Amino acid sequence: MDFLTLFLIYLGSVLAVTALLCLCSARKGSFLARSADRAGQVLSLVIPSQLQRVTHRALHRLFHTRSCLFVVLHVALQAAVFGEYTWEVFVYCWELQFHLLLLLLPYLLLAGNLGCFLLCSRANPGVVTKSNAASLVNVYAYDGVLFQRGLVCPTCAVEKPARSKHCSVCRTCVHRFDHHCVWVNNCIGASNAGLFLLYLLSLTATAGAVAAVTAALLLRVLLLSNLTHGTYLDAQGQEHALGIPLLVQHLFLTFPRIVFMLGFVILLTLVLGGYCSFTLYLALTNQTTNEWCKSRRAGASPRLPSQPQDRPLVYKNIYSKGICRNLKEIFNPPTALERKKK
Repeated sequence: MDFLTLFLIYLGSVLAVTALLCLCSARKGSFLARSADRAGQVLSLVIPSQLQRVTHRALHRLFHTRSCLFVVLHVALQAAVFGEYTWEVFVYCWELQFHLLLLLLPYLLLAGNLGCFLLCSRANPGVVTKSNAASLVNVYAYDGVLFQRGLVCPTCAVEKPARSKHCSVCRTCVHRFDHHCVWVNNCIGASNAGLFLLYLLSLTATAGAVAAVTAALLLRVLLLSNLTHGTYLDAQGQEHALGIPLLVQHLFLTFPRIVFMLGFVILLTLVLGGYCSFTLYLALTNQTTNEWCKSRRAGASPRLPSQPQDRPLVYKNIYSKGICRNLKEIFNPPTALERKKK
């Protein structure tokens, strides 16, 4: 059990690091940011002030300014996983006569993912400018709770269309703002929300395909080594029971790098799958991440003079038009001209 415990600790550590990296891509008001602020207040009592200033500048530079660091990390992780997959998994599977299409499936998904990544990162998310603000104001109706008519962005000096938000990282207002994604180094808005959804779907499918092929290889190895019958023979020819810890230990000692990669990819698939499901839910209900977060605290938000003061605010999603039309809007966002025709 000692080896299995150590392996489970490794899996938990990978999951924790992956979750932290995903949380780090959130906005300032995220749970991680609040927890970091509280921890910083405690540590400020013992950490020298000069080191605090350096750390604060580094964190601000990392998470609140446009940076290619996470893009480089994203590419490095994919290169490491596919380097290991090509060097060991593909070679072993080829020797064991796996179907060629199954072995090439991760590469095909990777090509599609890289295409979506490049398009999403380079696309204009829907920047609100002085020249297009007047037309964008007419695209979506103001719900009177999350979005109020007549508000002007103090930074951009333009009237804020409904469903828009100023991004402090990109320093622009974005139409149908969802969130700023550090992994693609770009905002997700009306013009690239569909690309971002395809990017997430293809990335999850790529990780799942690598995990599936790798798991199939290890299972084939166990079948060929006759270790799945529950017993094994020692050097003296005596039969002993073979449990899961010994199976894991056997695989680790035989293919250590493959087992570690499989653990990482499985956990990555679970994390990406959860986030991808949430993003798909938002798309099917015609919500953005910004709207979903703001709607959870709509009742506790400070009221504007135009909002009723004598009754509690109740948020209702007025933008949902049914699953099919909502999904269509993600890939073909409406324009002011289309709304006038309706």
